[in-house]
Amino acid sequence: MGRKSNTKGKEKRLARKEEQARIAASLIVVKKANELTDPLEQFPIFRKYNNSGIDCNLCIKKFGSLDDNTKMWAFDLTKRNMQHKYESCSWGWSDGKKLEELQDEAAWYLIAQRSDGKLLGFAHFRFDLDEGIEVLYCYELQLESHFHRKGLGKFMMQILELVAFKNNMKKVVLTILKNNSDSNFFKAINYQLDESSPMDDEDEDTPYEILSKVNKKLLPQSQQTNGNQLQPVSNNRANLMKAMHDHGGHAHGHCCPGHHHH
Repeated sequence: MGRKSNTKGKEKRLARKEEQARIAASLIVVKKANELTDPLEQFPIFRKYNNSGIDCNLCIKKFGSLDDNTKMWAFDLTKRNMQHKYESCSWGWSDGKKLEELQDEAAWYLIAQRSDGKLLGFAHFRFDLDEGIEVLYCYELQLESHFHRKGLGKFMMQILELVAFKNNMKKVVLTILKNNSDSNFFKAINYQLDESSPMDDEDEDTPYEILSKVNKKLLPQSQQTNGNQLQPVSNNRANLMKAMHDHGGHAHGHCCPGHHHH
């Protein structure tokens, strides 16, 4: 008898090495994004929103750079908007857990604020690895109730997508509660069920879904014609968005009313 071929073992080792190298490269992309001083710097036109009776400024800051008033408001708004939705499903609500999530040192905040100081809404997001892939993960998109359905949430999601795809994230990902009717907003702006979203089984219905939007510029050429097309943008931004799209940027909408990271 000859020696058994060890080809299978070699293939496995090679595959493992390739996967480790891919994850190491992904971590470098995430680290670089987290070292940004101001992710909005390259998109100055997106620092203002003036539409549907809303006139506000937008900025992106790390959690540690927010003033105490803004930090407390972000938690209070999340609690007002989400506590009853968490409590009416199997997650339950915990002030401590939500505070810990919102105050994580890796947290970035996109803040919408009027010139008179009134805070209108925020998105909490992170650049991270999810299922081994570099993503912008949106944990929350929360608006004061008076400013719902006026296009601001969609505009903020477009900003997150621009920032994500400009910095080579492969996806924007978010978790939605199935009992939150506001979450239909994400599907309306072309977020689709992610392959990591859990399937319900006979024993248990999961209370949440994971949605995502992929960075088409990073897809293999054969796949680039499928999926979500660039969304039309209101006001004078359509040409800018097209230009960004043509130069490797991207524009869509995403946000996360009540995200729990699993």
